[in-house]
Amino acid sequence: MFFFFGRWPERQFVCSAQYRRSRTFTAIAAIVVASLFLPAATGAQTRAPLTVAEAERLAVTGEPGQAVLDARADAIAAEANVVASLPDPVLRVGLNNYPFESGGFSTEGMTHVGVGLRQAFPRGKTRALRREQLEWQSSAVRGQADARQRDVTEATRIAWLDLFYWRHAHTLVSESRPFFADLVTITRSLYSVGRRSQQDVLRAELELSRLDDRLIDIERERESARARLAQWVGDAAIRPLPPGLPAWTEMPDIEEFEMSISSHPLLASANAGIEASRAAVDVADQRAKPGWSLDVGYSYREGQLPSGQPRSDFVSVGVTVDLPFFRKSAVDDTLTSALRNASAAESERERLLRGLRREIQIEHTRWHDLSRRLDLYEDRLLGQARAHARASLDAYQSDTADFADVMRAYIDDLDARVDHLRLKVERAQTWAVLANLGGF
Repeated sequence: MFFFFGRWPERQFVCSAQYRRSRTFTAIAAIVVASLFLPAATGAQTRAPLTVAEAERLAVTGEPGQAVLDARADAIAAEANVVASLPDPVLRVGLNNYPFESGGFSTEGMTHVGVGLRQAFPRGKTRALRREQLEWQSSAVRGQADARQRDVTEATRIAWLDLFYWRHAHTLVSESRPFFADLVTITRSLYSVGRRSQQDVLRAELELSRLDDRLIDIERERESARARLAQWVGDAAIRPLPPGLPAWTEMPDIEEFEMSISSHPLLASANAGIEASRAAVDVADQRAKPGWSLDVGYSYREGQLPSGQPRSDFVSVGVTVDLPFFRKSAVDDTLTSALRNASAAESERERLLRGLRREIQIEHTRWHDLSRRLDLYEDRLLGQARAHARASLDAYQSDTADFADVMRAYIDDLDARVDHLRLKVERAQTWAVLANLGGF
Protein backbone atom coordinates (compact mmCIF):
# COMPACT_ATOMS: atom_id res chain seq x y z
CA MET A 1 0.00 0.00 0.00
CA PHE A 2 1.27 3.41 -0.94
CA PHE A 3 0.70 6.42 1.23
CA PHE A 4 0.77 9.98 -0.13
CA PHE A 5 1.06 13.03 2.03
CA GLY A 6 -0.21 16.34 0.78
CA ARG A 7 -1.78 16.99 -2.61
CA TRP A 8 -1.32 15.00 -5.78
CA PRO A 9 1.02 16.83 -8.16
CA GLU A 10 -0.74 18.49 -10.99
CA ARG A 11 -0.40 16.94 -14.45
CA GLN A 12 1.18 20.03 -15.97
CA PHE A 13 3.97 20.02 -13.39
CA VAL A 14 4.67 16.36 -14.05
CA CYS A 15 4.84 16.88 -17.80
CA SER A 16 7.18 19.85 -17.48
CA ALA A 17 9.49 17.88 -15.20
CA GLN A 18 9.55 15.02 -17.69
CA TYR A 19 10.30 17.50 -20.48
CA ARG A 20 13.24 18.98 -18.53
CA ARG A 21 14.62 15.52 -17.88
CA SER A 22 14.28 14.68 -21.57
CA ARG A 23 16.16 17.82 -22.60
CA THR A 24 18.89 17.11 -20.07
CA PHE A 25 19.27 13.56 -21.36
CA THR A 26 19.43 14.81 -24.95
CA ALA A 27 22.16 17.33 -24.10
CA ILE A 28 24.21 14.70 -22.27
CA ALA A 29 23.83 12.31 -25.19
CA ALA A 30 24.97 15.01 -27.63
CA ILE A 31 28.08 15.69 -25.52
CA VAL A 32 28.91 11.99 -25.36
CA VAL A 33 28.45 11.54 -29.10
CA ALA A 34 30.59 14.61 -29.81
CA SER A 35 33.34 13.34 -27.53
CA LEU A 36 33.29 10.03 -29.35
CA PHE A 37 33.40 11.43 -32.85
CA LEU A 38 35.70 14.41 -32.26
CA PRO A 39 38.89 12.30 -32.07
CA ALA A 40 37.76 10.47 -35.18
CA ALA A 41 37.25 13.76 -37.00
CA THR A 42 40.62 15.01 -35.85
CA GLY A 43 42.21 11.77 -36.96
CA ALA A 44 40.49 12.10 -40.32
CA GLN A 45 42.08 15.52 -40.75
CA THR A 46 45.53 14.19 -39.91
CA ARG A 47 44.92 11.34 -42.37
CA ALA A 48 44.09 13.70 -45.23
CA PRO A 49 45.98 12.87 -48.43
CA LEU A 50 49.51 14.24 -48.54
CA THR A 51 49.82 16.18 -51.79
CA VAL A 52 53.19 16.76 -53.38
CA ALA A 53 52.81 20.53 -52.84
CA GLU A 54 52.28 20.04 -49.11
CA ALA A 55 55.21 17.63 -48.97
CA GLU A 56 57.43 20.28 -50.56
CA ARG A 57 56.29 22.87 -48.03
CA LEU A 58 56.95 20.55 -45.10
CA ALA A 59 60.38 19.63 -46.42
CA VAL A 60 61.56 23.17 -47.09
CA THR A 61 60.21 24.66 -43.84
CA GLY A 62 62.93 24.43 -41.22
CA GLU A 63 65.22 22.24 -43.34
CA PRO A 64 68.44 22.01 -41.30
CA GLY A 65 70.85 21.94 -44.23
CA GLN A 66 69.58 25.23 -45.62
CA ALA A 67 69.47 26.72 -42.11
CA VAL A 68 73.16 25.89 -41.69
CA LEU A 69 74.06 27.65 -44.95
CA ASP A 70 71.93 30.70 -44.12
CA ALA A 71 73.57 30.99 -40.70
CA ARG A 72 77.01 30.67 -42.26
CA ALA A 73 76.18 33.42 -44.77
CA ASP A 74 74.99 35.69 -41.95
CA ALA A 75 78.18 35.01 -40.02
CA ILE A 76 80.36 35.96 -43.00
CA ALA A 77 78.30 39.11 -43.58
CA ALA A 78 78.78 40.09 -39.93
CA GLU A 79 82.51 39.49 -40.26
CA ALA A 80 82.57 41.79 -43.30
CA ASN A 81 81.33 44.64 -41.10
CA VAL A 82 84.07 43.91 -38.58
CA VAL A 83 86.98 43.95 -41.03
CA ALA A 84 85.79 47.25 -42.50
CA SER A 85 86.42 48.98 -39.17
CA LEU A 86 89.71 50.43 -38.07
CA PRO A 87 91.70 48.52 -35.45
CA ASP A 88 91.12 49.61 -31.88
CA PRO A 89 93.41 52.44 -30.77
CA VAL A 90 96.14 51.68 -28.25
CA LEU A 91 96.44 53.68 -25.01
CA ARG A 92 99.89 54.20 -23.53
CA VAL A 93 100.48 55.55 -19.98
CA GLY A 94 103.94 55.74 -18.45
CA LEU A 95 106.44 57.45 -16.16
CA ASN A 96 109.44 58.38 -18.24
CA ASN A 97 113.03 59.25 -17.29
CA TYR A 98 112.56 58.98 -13.54
CA PRO A 99 115.89 59.23 -11.64
CA PHE A 100 116.25 55.82 -10.08
CA GLU A 101 119.34 56.34 -7.86
CA SER A 102 118.59 59.77 -6.42
CA GLY A 103 116.18 62.60 -6.71
CA GLY A 104 112.44 62.77 -7.29
CA PHE A 105 109.82 63.60 -9.87
CA SER A 106 110.96 67.23 -10.17
CA THR A 107 114.72 66.68 -9.94
CA GLU A 108 115.46 65.97 -13.61
CA GLY A 109 114.11 68.08 -16.42
CA MET A 110 113.25 65.03 -18.62
CA THR A 111 111.19 63.28 -15.96
CA HIS A 112 107.53 63.30 -16.95
CA VAL A 113 104.27 61.34 -16.91
CA GLY A 114 103.15 60.59 -20.42
CA VAL A 115 99.75 59.62 -21.86
CA GLY A 116 99.51 58.64 -25.52
CA LEU A 117 97.25 57.10 -28.16
CA ARG A 118 98.25 55.08 -31.18
CA GLN A 119 95.93 54.45 -34.12
CA ALA A 120 97.03 51.96 -36.77
CA PHE A 121 95.88 52.12 -40.41
CA PRO A 122 96.08 48.92 -42.52
CA ARG A 123 97.89 48.87 -45.84
CA GLY A 124 96.29 50.67 -48.75
CA LYS A 125 92.64 49.74 -49.36
CA THR A 126 92.88 46.49 -47.46
CA ARG A 127 89.83 47.17 -45.28
CA ALA A 128 87.48 48.01 -48.14
CA LEU A 129 88.76 45.18 -50.32
CA ARG A 130 88.58 42.67 -47.47
CA ARG A 131 85.00 43.72 -46.79
CA GLU A 132 84.15 43.31 -50.47
CA GLN A 133 85.72 39.85 -50.48
CA LEU A 134 83.67 38.70 -47.49
CA GLU A 135 80.47 40.13 -48.93
CA TRP A 136 81.00 38.11 -52.10
CA GLN A 137 81.75 35.04 -50.01
CA SER A 138 78.47 35.58 -48.14
CA SER A 139 76.64 35.85 -51.46
CA ALA A 140 78.27 32.61 -52.61
CA VAL A 141 77.04 30.77 -49.52
CA ARG A 142 73.54 32.20 -49.97
CA GLY A 143 73.57 30.87 -53.51
CA GLN A 144 74.42 27.46 -52.10
CA ALA A 145 71.49 27.81 -49.69
CA ASP A 146 69.13 28.58 -52.58
CA ALA A 147 70.50 25.59 -54.48
CA ARG A 148 69.99 23.47 -51.37
CA GLN A 149 66.34 24.49 -51.30
CA ARG A 150 65.94 23.42 -54.91
CA ASP A 151 67.68 20.12 -54.21
CA VAL A 152 65.46 19.45 -51.19
CA THR A 153 62.36 20.19 -53.27
CA GLU A 154 63.56 17.82 -55.99
CA ALA A 155 64.44 15.07 -53.52
CA THR A 156 61.04 15.43 -51.83
CA ARG A 157 59.22 15.21 -55.14
CA ILE A 158 61.16 12.14 -56.20
CA ALA A 159 60.61 10.43 -52.83
CA TRP A 160 56.89 11.26 -52.96
CA LEU A 161 56.61 9.84 -56.48
CA ASP A 162 58.56 6.74 -55.47
CA LEU A 163 56.11 6.06 -52.64
CA PHE A 164 53.21 6.76 -55.00
CA TYR A 165 54.51 4.11 -57.40
CA TRP A 166 54.96 1.37 -54.82
CA ARG A 167 51.59 2.05 -53.19
CA HIS A 168 49.73 1.88 -56.47
CA ALA A 169 51.79 -1.08 -57.69
CA HIS A 170 50.72 -2.88 -54.52
CA THR A 171 47.11 -2.01 -55.32
CA LEU A 172 47.40 -3.35 -58.89
CA VAL A 173 48.94 -6.63 -57.80
CA SER A 174 46.53 -7.04 -54.87
CA GLU A 175 43.54 -6.49 -57.11
CA SER A 176 44.84 -9.18 -59.48
CA ARG A 177 45.35 -11.78 -56.76
CA PRO A 178 41.66 -12.86 -56.45
CA PHE A 179 41.63 -13.69 -60.15
CA PHE A 180 44.70 -15.93 -59.84
CA ALA A 181 43.21 -17.48 -56.70
CA ASP A 182 40.03 -18.22 -58.68
CA LEU A 183 42.13 -19.89 -61.38
CA VAL A 184 43.59 -22.19 -58.73
CA THR A 185 40.11 -23.09 -57.51
CA ILE A 186 38.83 -23.69 -61.04
CA THR A 187 41.76 -25.87 -62.08
CA ARG A 188 41.42 -27.94 -58.92
CA SER A 189 37.74 -28.43 -59.61
CA LEU A 190 38.34 -29.43 -63.21
CA TYR A 191 41.15 -31.73 -62.18
CA SER A 192 38.90 -33.46 -59.66
CA VAL A 193 36.47 -34.40 -62.43
CA GLY A 194 39.24 -35.40 -64.82
CA ARG A 195 38.90 -32.52 -67.28
CA ARG A 196 42.34 -30.99 -66.57
CA SER A 197 45.75 -32.34 -65.68
CA GLN A 198 47.60 -31.97 -62.43
CA GLN A 199 50.15 -29.84 -64.25
CA ASP A 200 47.55 -27.08 -64.67
CA VAL A 201 46.83 -27.13 -60.94
CA LEU A 202 50.51 -26.96 -60.07
CA ARG A 203 51.10 -24.14 -62.54
CA ALA A 204 48.20 -22.12 -61.11
CA GLU A 205 49.43 -22.66 -57.56
CA LEU A 206 52.98 -21.73 -58.57
CA GLU A 207 51.90 -18.44 -60.16
CA LEU A 208 49.78 -17.58 -57.15
CA SER A 209 52.77 -18.18 -54.87
CA ARG A 210 54.93 -16.02 -57.10
CA LEU A 211 52.29 -13.30 -56.90
CA ASP A 212 52.35 -13.49 -53.09
CA ASP A 213 56.14 -13.23 -53.17
CA ARG A 214 55.84 -10.23 -55.44
CA LEU A 215 53.46 -8.57 -52.98
CA ILE A 216 55.95 -9.11 -50.15
CA ASP A 217 58.72 -7.52 -52.20
CA ILE A 218 56.49 -4.57 -53.13
CA GLU A 219 55.58 -4.05 -49.47
CA ARG A 220 59.27 -3.96 -48.60
CA GLU A 221 59.95 -1.38 -51.30
CA ARG A 222 56.91 0.62 -50.20
CA GLU A 223 58.17 0.88 -46.63
CA SER A 224 61.62 1.86 -47.86
CA ALA A 225 60.07 4.59 -50.00
CA ARG A 226 58.05 5.82 -47.03
CA ALA A 227 61.23 6.01 -44.94
CA ARG A 228 62.95 8.08 -47.65
CA LEU A 229 60.00 10.47 -47.77
CA ALA A 230 59.91 10.66 -43.96
CA GLN A 231 63.46 12.01 -44.06
CA TRP A 232 61.98 15.20 -45.53
CA VAL A 233 58.39 15.39 -44.21
CA GLY A 234 58.55 13.46 -40.94
CA ASP A 235 55.44 11.68 -39.68
CA ALA A 236 53.39 13.04 -42.58
CA ALA A 237 54.84 10.20 -44.68
CA ILE A 238 52.34 7.76 -43.10
CA ARG A 239 49.41 9.68 -44.55
CA PRO A 240 47.70 8.39 -47.69
CA LEU A 241 48.51 9.86 -51.07
CA PRO A 242 46.11 11.30 -53.65
CA PRO A 243 44.82 8.85 -56.26
CA GLY A 244 46.45 10.65 -59.18
CA LEU A 245 49.81 12.06 -60.16
CA PRO A 246 50.49 15.81 -60.32
CA ALA A 247 49.56 17.45 -63.61
CA TRP A 248 53.15 17.75 -64.81
CA THR A 249 52.51 17.14 -68.49
CA GLU A 250 53.89 20.32 -70.09
CA MET A 251 57.60 20.63 -70.72
CA PRO A 252 59.32 23.84 -71.94
CA ASP A 253 61.59 23.69 -74.94
CA ILE A 254 65.25 23.11 -74.34
CA GLU A 255 65.99 26.65 -75.54
CA GLU A 256 64.08 28.02 -72.55
CA PHE A 257 66.27 25.94 -70.26
CA GLU A 258 69.38 27.34 -71.94
CA MET A 259 68.11 30.86 -71.24
CA SER A 260 67.19 30.19 -67.62
CA ILE A 261 70.28 28.23 -66.69
CA SER A 262 72.29 31.40 -66.07
CA SER A 263 70.04 32.18 -63.09
CA HIS A 264 70.63 28.82 -61.45
CA PRO A 265 71.69 29.31 -57.79
CA LEU A 266 74.79 27.19 -58.23
CA LEU A 267 75.99 29.42 -61.05
CA ALA A 268 75.12 32.50 -59.00
CA SER A 269 77.19 31.05 -56.16
CA ALA A 270 80.06 30.31 -58.56
CA ASN A 271 79.94 33.87 -59.93
CA ALA A 272 80.07 35.27 -56.41
CA GLY A 273 82.99 32.96 -55.68
CA ILE A 274 84.84 34.36 -58.70
CA GLU A 275 84.27 37.92 -57.51
CA ALA A 276 85.45 36.96 -54.03
CA SER A 277 88.64 35.44 -55.46
CA ARG A 278 89.26 38.57 -57.52
CA ALA A 279 88.86 40.69 -54.40
CA ALA A 280 91.34 38.35 -52.70
CA VAL A 281 93.83 39.14 -55.50
CA ASP A 282 93.42 42.85 -54.80
CA VAL A 283 93.88 42.25 -51.08
CA ALA A 284 97.08 40.32 -51.76
CA ASP A 285 98.30 43.14 -53.99
CA GLN A 286 97.87 45.59 -51.08
CA ARG A 287 100.48 43.69 -49.09
CA ALA A 288 103.14 45.45 -51.15
CA LYS A 289 101.98 48.80 -49.75
CA PRO A 290 103.13 50.04 -46.34
CA GLY A 291 100.86 50.24 -43.35
CA TRP A 292 101.17 53.19 -41.01
CA SER A 293 100.09 54.42 -37.59
CA LEU A 294 99.61 57.76 -35.89
CA ASP A 295 100.88 58.47 -32.36
CA VAL A 296 99.70 61.39 -30.20
CA GLY A 297 100.99 61.95 -26.65
CA TYR A 298 100.95 64.37 -23.76
CA SER A 299 103.62 64.56 -21.03
CA TYR A 300 103.30 66.33 -17.68
CA ARG A 301 106.41 67.71 -15.86
CA GLU A 302 106.98 69.29 -12.47
CA GLY A 303 109.76 71.53 -11.20
CA GLN A 304 111.34 74.76 -12.33
CA LEU A 305 113.97 75.83 -14.77
CA PRO A 306 117.17 77.55 -13.48
CA SER A 307 115.53 80.83 -14.33
CA GLY A 308 112.75 80.04 -11.90
CA GLN A 309 110.08 79.46 -14.53
CA PRO A 310 107.99 76.27 -14.29
CA ARG A 311 108.91 73.47 -16.66
CA SER A 312 106.67 73.23 -19.76
CA ASP A 313 104.61 70.11 -20.52
CA PHE A 314 105.25 68.13 -23.73
CA VAL A 315 102.97 67.30 -26.67
CA SER A 316 104.19 64.57 -29.06
CA VAL A 317 102.96 63.63 -32.55
CA GLY A 318 104.50 60.85 -34.57
CA VAL A 319 103.87 58.72 -37.64
CA THR A 320 105.09 55.13 -38.01
CA VAL A 321 105.36 53.64 -41.51
CA ASP A 322 106.08 50.01 -42.49
CA LEU A 323 109.06 49.43 -44.75
CA PRO A 324 108.24 46.23 -46.69
CA PHE A 325 111.76 45.74 -48.01
CA PHE A 326 112.38 42.20 -46.81
CA ARG A 327 109.12 40.46 -47.64
CA LYS A 328 108.98 40.77 -51.42
CA SER A 329 109.07 37.00 -51.79
CA ALA A 330 106.17 36.54 -49.35
CA VAL A 331 104.14 39.21 -51.14
CA ASP A 332 104.79 37.61 -54.51
CA ASP A 333 103.83 34.16 -53.26
CA THR A 334 100.62 35.47 -51.68
CA LEU A 335 99.65 37.22 -54.91
CA THR A 336 100.45 34.15 -56.98
CA SER A 337 98.30 31.98 -54.71
CA ALA A 338 95.38 34.43 -54.99
CA LEU A 339 95.67 34.53 -58.78
CA ARG A 340 95.64 30.75 -59.01
CA ASN A 341 92.60 30.55 -56.74
CA ALA A 342 90.82 33.05 -59.00
CA SER A 343 91.68 30.97 -62.05
CA ALA A 344 90.43 27.83 -60.30
CA ALA A 345 87.15 29.56 -59.44
CA GLU A 346 86.59 30.50 -63.08
CA SER A 347 87.37 26.95 -64.21
CA GLU A 348 84.98 25.58 -61.60
CA ARG A 349 82.20 27.80 -62.90
CA GLU A 350 82.81 26.59 -66.45
CA ARG A 351 82.78 22.96 -65.29
CA LEU A 352 79.54 23.55 -63.42
CA LEU A 353 77.93 25.25 -66.43
CA ARG A 354 78.85 22.39 -68.73
CA GLY A 355 77.54 19.86 -66.23
CA LEU A 356 74.19 21.65 -65.93
CA ARG A 357 73.83 21.86 -69.70
CA ARG A 358 74.65 18.17 -70.10
CA GLU A 359 72.14 17.22 -67.41
CA ILE A 360 69.44 19.32 -69.08
CA GLN A 361 70.03 17.65 -72.42
CA ILE A 362 69.96 14.16 -70.90
CA GLU A 363 66.83 14.71 -68.82
CA HIS A 364 65.01 16.59 -71.60
CA THR A 365 65.67 13.71 -74.01
CA ARG A 366 64.57 11.21 -71.36
CA TRP A 367 61.32 13.13 -70.84
CA HIS A 368 60.43 12.91 -74.53
CA ASP A 369 61.41 9.22 -74.73
CA LEU A 370 59.21 8.40 -71.74
CA SER A 371 56.37 10.37 -73.28
CA ARG A 372 56.68 8.37 -76.49
CA ARG A 373 56.66 5.10 -74.55
CA LEU A 374 53.61 6.20 -72.56
CA ASP A 375 51.77 6.99 -75.79
CA LEU A 376 52.67 3.54 -77.08
CA TYR A 377 51.37 1.87 -73.93
CA GLU A 378 48.15 3.85 -73.86
CA ASP A 379 47.45 3.54 -77.59
CA ARG A 380 48.40 -0.09 -78.15
CA LEU A 381 50.22 -2.15 -75.53
CA LEU A 382 47.67 -2.02 -72.70
CA GLY A 383 44.78 -2.89 -74.99
CA GLN A 384 46.75 -5.61 -76.73
CA ALA A 385 47.81 -7.21 -73.44
CA ARG A 386 44.22 -7.19 -72.15
CA ALA A 387 42.85 -8.60 -75.43
CA HIS A 388 45.51 -11.31 -75.53
CA ALA A 389 44.71 -12.37 -71.95
CA ARG A 390 41.01 -12.67 -72.69
CA ALA A 391 41.64 -14.52 -75.95
CA SER A 392 43.94 -16.97 -74.16
CA LEU A 393 41.28 -17.66 -71.54
CA ASP A 394 38.61 -18.18 -74.19
CA ALA A 395 40.90 -20.54 -76.09
CA TYR A 396 41.64 -22.49 -72.91
CA GLN A 397 37.95 -22.82 -72.14
CA SER A 398 37.47 -24.12 -75.67
CA ASP A 399 40.30 -26.67 -75.21
CA THR A 400 42.38 -25.02 -77.95
CA ALA A 401 45.13 -23.58 -75.74
CA ASP A 402 47.31 -24.64 -72.81
CA PHE A 403 46.80 -23.36 -69.32
CA ALA A 404 50.39 -22.09 -69.30
CA ASP A 405 49.45 -19.69 -72.10
CA VAL A 406 46.57 -18.36 -70.02
CA MET A 407 48.76 -17.75 -66.99
CA ARG A 408 51.49 -16.14 -69.08
CA ALA A 409 48.99 -13.89 -70.83
CA TYR A 410 47.44 -12.62 -67.60
CA ILE A 411 50.84 -12.11 -66.03
CA ASP A 412 51.87 -10.12 -69.10
CA ASP A 413 48.72 -8.04 -68.73
CA LEU A 414 49.54 -7.32 -65.09
CA ASP A 415 53.15 -6.51 -65.94
CA ALA A 416 52.00 -4.12 -68.67
CA ARG A 417 49.80 -2.20 -66.24
CA VAL A 418 52.58 -2.03 -63.64
CA ASP A 419 55.08 -0.91 -66.29
CA HIS A 420 52.64 1.75 -67.46
CA LEU A 421 52.44 3.07 -63.90
CA ARG A 422 56.23 3.00 -63.62
CA LEU A 423 56.64 4.99 -66.84
CA LYS A 424 54.23 7.67 -65.62
CA VAL A 425 56.11 7.98 -62.34
CA GLU A 426 59.51 8.07 -64.06
CA ARG A 427 58.34 10.84 -66.36
CA ALA A 428 57.08 12.81 -63.36
CA GLN A 429 60.44 12.30 -61.63
CA THR A 430 62.20 13.54 -64.77
CA TRP A 431 59.99 16.62 -64.64
CA ALA A 432 61.10 17.16 -61.03
CA VAL A 433 64.77 17.06 -62.06
CA LEU A 434 64.19 19.48 -64.93
CA ALA A 435 62.18 21.77 -62.64
CA ASN A 436 65.22 21.98 -60.38
CA LEU A 437 67.45 22.87 -63.30
CA GLY A 438 65.03 25.35 -64.84
CA GLY A 439 63.70 26.87 -61.64
CA PHE A 440 60.01 26.13 -62.06
